[in-house]
Amino acid sequence: MKKKVQFTETVLRDANQSLIATRMSFDDFMDILPAIDDAGYYSVECWGGATFDTALRFLDEDPWERLRKIKESMPKTKLQMLLRGQNLLGYKHYPDDVVRRFVRRSIENGIDIIRIFDALNDIRNIKVSVEETKKNGAIASGAISYTTSPVHTTKKYVETVKEMQKMGVDTVCIKDMAGVMSPKEAYDLVSSIKDAVDLPVSVHTHMTTGLGFMTYLKAIEAGADIIDTAISSFSGGTSQPATETLVHALSQLGYELDIKYDKLKEINDFFKPVREKFLESGGLDPLVLATDSDALTYQIPGGMLSNLISQLKMQNSMDRFNEVLEETPKVRKDLGYPPLVTPMSQMVGVQAVNNVLSGERYKNIGKELRSYVRGEYGTAPGKIDEEVKKLILGDETEIEGRYADTLDPDEFEKMKSEIGDLAKNEDDVLSYIAFPSVAENYLRKRKEKEERQVKYTIEMID
Repeated sequence: MKKKVQFTETVLRDANQSLIATRMSFDDFMDILPAIDDAGYYSVECWGGATFDTALRFLDEDPWERLRKIKESMPKTKLQMLLRGQNLLGYKHYPDDVVRRFVRRSIENGIDIIRIFDALNDIRNIKVSVEETKKNGAIASGAISYTTSPVHTTKKYVETVKEMQKMGVDTVCIKDMAGVMSPKEAYDLVSSIKDAVDLPVSVHTHMTTGLGFMTYLKAIEAGADIIDTAISSFSGGTSQPATETLVHALSQLGYELDIKYDKLKEINDFFKPVREKFLESGGLDPLVLATDSDALTYQIPGGMLSNLISQLKMQNSMDRFNEVLEETPKVRKDLGYPPLVTPMSQMVGVQAVNNVLSGERYKNIGKELRSYVRGEYGTAPGKIDEEVKKLILGDETEIEGRYADTLDPDEFEKMKSEIGDLAKNEDDVLSYIAFPSVAENYLRKRKEKEERQVKYTIEMID
């Protein structure tokens, strides 16, 4: 019997995020959504990650409305989002009530699959999200943040997956955000997970190091059920391997696929001019389209790499780029080898930039990094360097237990009162909780726009 392999298309989320810092607006892709819906994908990743923040901050879009419009145009295909567990989509941990509300509203607005991970693989931080996802009838996919270090082993990953199964996840995902998982590592890890649990396994990787196609092939040979790919015009480099290429190769190898190849061509033809638009505007830097084997050393994922480039350009310091790349693994080691995935990738990346540009390591320290060292994000995978810890914390004490248990359970009502009539509904309040200043600015502009429209309508009637 042929083994079935299914595809998750990432062009609307991770490919978009990795290549163009999530600057693709709804108008950029709305006309192709019916074709994507007909293509035969297992799921389409279209929300979560950085899409929420970017919609509010840069695109002048309500992320909740964006999701509803995608769902309306794609009723047949499961819509998937990426959620950082207790971290949601922001940069800190939130009380359980806020997490439950956010998960519920995501599902009610159109999400079918929530891929839930914790940046430190501290699964205490995904428990509430998993419970609420299942309670509301969606698929809970527990993801491990894959990285390599002296403290990250196949045995440890399998133990984590077993705990996720006990928690009740429906599928598990190996999330290789930096594209550093080799074909052998993929084969060994997928095989070990398949031996340990009876759950579908999805694999996510990037082409940053050039390993992606080989890694997927060996993962499938080991029993992987679902792979994340990007339509070819938005594939490669810091994005995912190309959908069409893998469909072509796997069909020749005899795997059962549901994908309609003619639809893939239609989708790719649509996105080619979108890519050209971003290339011409500078939004897509050719640097992120290249293969960089050095990433096997510095392990920087696509979204993080594009953000680093953006930071350095804004400070007219692109000439220090290689120094920042070299500094990044040093900072990561100091901090106990956290996987470089949001929000840890931002913390490590910003600190590496600060260390290089200031000329003195840990002279300038972000508040988020201080929170991490205190234990607000969970338990570090390895031991944090004691000297660095003292430099960052000073006399502050570390947190014991699960940080979310110490948070104010009434935060939703307090924030609802704080934002007042700028928020029309629960979704607006959740946006404000996730990104207070950004959401307030968006909601204020929305109100002013509506008031102008009312005034214009009245004048026209008069």
